[in-house]
Amino acid sequence: MIYIASDHTALDLKKVLVIYLKDNKYRVKDLGTYTHKRVHYTVFAKKLCRYVLSSKASNMSRGILLCRTGIGMSIMANRFKGIRAAVCVNEHMAKMSVKHNNANILCLGSRIIGEELALAIVSIFLNEQFEGGRHEIRVNHYDKIND
Repeated sequence: MIYIASDHTALDLKKVLVIYLKDNKYRVKDLGTYTHKRVHYTVFAKKLCRYVLSSKASNMSRGILLCRTGIGMSIMANRFKGIRAAVCVNEHMAKMSVKHNNANILCLGSRIIGEELALAIVSIFLNEQFEGGRHEIRVNHYDKIND
């Protein structure tokens, strides 16, 4: 399952991505926002993270969060234990976020990248696999930061 959410600044890009995902046979749950009315991105990041974490097949669920820069969404998302959100502005970042960091949420900035690049980044993010090995040791440290 692919969960997707945005604030009002990224609504148009979210609509493009939802169409792309459905056209490519992904199961998609759009968690909002649905209008250009001003909203707080934190609400949508929190909602999406809870869906990703509660999914029965959480290792198979991924999320996409969109705001003006992707930064605010990533900061909010990374507050949740078990969430590994990555802001990506190019294909290489998308690839490495999954291969080496096992990212489960992609954050994109609607005012940073265009539609074509966003589609390329999403495709790579959803099709890449975590390498494990030495990277798994590091990834396991993420949720133990306060231990």
